[in-house]
Amino acid sequence: MSEKIKIVTTSDHTAIDLRKAVIAHLEARGFEVQDVGPMSTESTDYPKWGEKAARVVLAGDAQLGIAICGTGFGISLAANKLAGIRCVVCSEPYTAKLSRQHNNANMLAFGARVVGVDLALMIVDEFLNAEFEGGRHARRVNMISELEAGRSVC
Repeated sequence: MSEKIKIVTTSDHTAIDLRKAVIAHLEARGFEVQDVGPMSTESTDYPKWGEKAARVVLAGDAQLGIAICGTGFGISLAANKLAGIRCVVCSEPYTAKLSRQHNNANMLAFGARVVGVDLALMIVDEFLNAEFEGGRHARRVNMISELEAGRSVC
């Protein structure tokens, strides 16, 4: 049997309940989950949680990451500040699927104040079921890496 795919999860205080639902869903699907999010509903800053999960992905301790805050946008901004992270914000499944197929996204973000549990799990499933297609898309992902390194692609 092949090794389980590892996924890191995180959130800020607004999304603890949704994060727990996502974790239960992931574990039921057979994924190994490393949760690095807060356990208290006391207000906390989403940038540190986005960074924390992104560093787990970059270290190779998880293949993919899922980050949740109120809108998904703030936590994704923080994760995307780390070179090598391609964190997509999704509020519907189609973008989640194509972000993996075309952009080789390695992190997914969404908002607990934007999507409910059922939709969040559909988004997660589409993200995880999709695979990077390579080809012409690899050239474009490489261009993104060049931008991260401070080089122009124009």
